[in-house]
Amino acid sequence: MTSRDPERRIAQARWTTRAMIVTTLACATPAFAQVAPDEVARAFRLEVSPALVLPGDEQERYANLALRTLQTAGIVLLGPQYVLVVDRHVNVQAAMLFWMPVGAPPRYVGAAPVSTGRVGQFDHFETPTGVFAHNLNNPDFRAEGTKNANGILGYGTKGMRVYDFGWQQARQGWTKEGVSTMRLQMHATDPYLLEPKLGSPQSKGCIRIPATLNQLIDRLGLLDADYELAADLVSTPWVLRRDRTPAYGAGRYLIVVETLRDTRPAWSPAPGAVKGKP
Repeated sequence: MTSRDPERRIAQARWTTRAMIVTTLACATPAFAQVAPDEVARAFRLEVSPALVLPGDEQERYANLALRTLQTAGIVLLGPQYVLVVDRHVNVQAAMLFWMPVGAPPRYVGAAPVSTGRVGQFDHFETPTGVFAHNLNNPDFRAEGTKNANGILGYGTKGMRVYDFGWQQARQGWTKEGVSTMRLQMHATDPYLLEPKLGSPQSKGCIRIPATLNQLIDRLGLLDADYELAADLVSTPWVLRRDRTPAYGAGRYLIVVETLRDTRPAWSPAPGAVKGKP
């Protein structure tokens, strides 16, 4: 036996171990049965209320706008995934969920009314536009279900998830500079006092969404790519639901846009005009 034999055996053992790990990962069964895009679309139709129905030309318009906004931001989607597009225009105030397959046009899943920022008083911002990544650098949390000083459940009922997109520069109206830093979040809101106002700008800059949309995104992990990766490789973030059923192709991007509108489109009625499912 030469002096190199022990080194050779160690090297062979390392390669064998690596091969076993690769084989295990390739053959492993996911901890959760992943939900397919057709099932996500069906769940959206059955569960999200209030909801909006976009005509085909508007679906295509927002799909192309999402692609252009991602391209402008220098973001290349490396795999099929979901993205959430929010139009902050005062005459729209809507969120659209899209499935983004690689090498094929985006697929519209569903839409719902939202409330974005209302400029005009202290500590109120215009929701910024752009692409915002949902990751562990800005950890999510869950609503405690307590009322604020105004008697409002600002984050919705107890347990509702608050999606955090970090500190962002946004326009405001109470200083000479007109721009300040705000915390961009997406969350449910008071189901009795504020959810009926979805479809109009009402927030301090965050994005308020229906509780049912919040629950769908949460349960299916539609924006949880980084959170599920952490669960697989490190440890499960506490904010993830134990009863979740992650969808195939979880995404990580929120896209906020503003279309040009002279009037309110028929598919996005003013608050109070749409109740429950369309």
